[in-house]
Amino acid sequence: MKLWYYLPVINVVLFLLFGWDKHQAVHDGWRISEKTLLILALLGGSIGAMTGMRLFHHKTRKALFRYGIPLMLAVELAGYAYLRFVR
Repeated sequence: MKLWYYLPVINVVLFLLFGWDKHQAVHDGWRISEKTLLILALLGGSIGAMTGMRLFHHKTRKALFRYGIPLMLAVELAGYAYLRFVR
């Protein structure tokens, strides 16, 4: 799958998962594991994760999310810049 199709899909999915997990947290329902959220962010969904964190006010107190997601985004942007401009 081309990167230009993959990235929007994984970011929308992760954004929706953050919203769903917040809803479930408020209503004491079945939750999505932090590990799953972090792995999906690492696989290219950091923008969706950051947007979901801020919009839904979810996982914002957890240091792993507060600092890890922006770090993943920085790495993804550096990778994109490398692929776009250096390679």
